[in-house]
Amino acid sequence: STNLEEEGASIVAFKLVKDGKFQEKGITDILVNQEFGGTRNLKDNLSDLRAQVAANNSGIRLLQSLVNENGLENVEAYMHFIQRNAELAVRNMLKSFASKHGSRASAIDYLDDGSPIKLTIDIDTNTGNACFDFGGTGPQMLGNLNAPPAVTYSAVIYSLRSLVGQDIPLNQGCLAPIEFKIPPFSLLNPDKDVGVVGGNVLTSQRVVDVVLKAFKACAASQGCMNNLTFGDDRFGYYETIAGGAGAGPTWEGRSGVHTHCTNTRITDPEILERRYPVLLRRFGLR
Repeated sequence: STNLEEEGASIVAFKLVKDGKFQEKGITDILVNQEFGGTRNLKDNLSDLRAQVAANNSGIRLLQSLVNENGLENVEAYMHFIQRNAELAVRNMLKSFASKHGSRASAIDYLDDGSPIKLTIDIDTNTGNACFDFGGTGPQMLGNLNAPPAVTYSAVIYSLRSLVGQDIPLNQGCLAPIEFKIPPFSLLNPDKDVGVVGGNVLTSQRVVDVVLKAFKACAASQGCMNNLTFGDDRFGYYETIAGGAGAGPTWEGRSGVHTHCTNTRITDPEILERRYPVLLRRFGLR
C-alpha cells in the first residue's frame, strides 16, 4: 500500500452502540462501501466487534461492582495512586540512569531502505523529567512503513515499563515525565493519508530497539514482527512469527522467540488447519 485508503476501512469516528443497540447496518455500510474494499469477511468482522462490545460491557459491570463494594471516592483515589506510583518509578529510573551514564543519551537505527530512526533523550536529573526528541528521523515515505505518533508513544511506554526495576501495572503514569518531539511529516509523524500498515508491525519494533539502545539495555531484536499474511477475497490469515531477541549485560540472545511488540502466542496448528484451507507441514528454526 502507498496510501491509507488501500489498507482497508478508514473510520474516523462511529457510534457502534446507540441506546444499547449494536448498530450493525451502520458499521456494515462503512465496511462494504470503501473504494478498495473494507472487509474480506463481514461476518467475522461483526463477530469481532460484538465481542469487543461484550468485553467493554463486562468491564463496566466489574468497575461498577468495585465502586459498589469500595465506594467511588476510594476507587478514584487508587486509580490516581497507581498512576502516581508508575510516574515515580519512571522518574527514579531516569534519574538513576542519568547518574551513571549522563543526562543525555542517543541512538539511531535504520530501516532497510536506509531511512533513519534517530532519538536523543535529555534527562533532568533533579525532577526526572525527560525529553524524547526524534529529530533527525527520516521523512515520511511513499510506502507503508510510516507510523502515526501513537505507535511511538506505545513503543516508548513499553520500553520504559521494561526498564523500571519493579513490577507496575502499565498505565499512563509511565509517560507523565516524558515530553515528545516528533518532527511533522517524518516517518514517525506522517500525513494522515499515507500508508501505515507496515509501520505498526515493523517500525514499532525498530523504535523499541532504538529506545533500549539509547538506555544501553540490550542489543536489538529482529526488528520486525515477522508478520505472515495470506488470503483471497473471502478470508484473510495473519500471524506473527518469532525471531531473535538481543543479548544484554547478563544474558545471551535467543533465537525463535517473540519479542517486544509481538510478545504473543501463535495460533495452534489444529486451529489453523480447522479454520483455513491449509496444512502446516513444519514449524521450527531454519
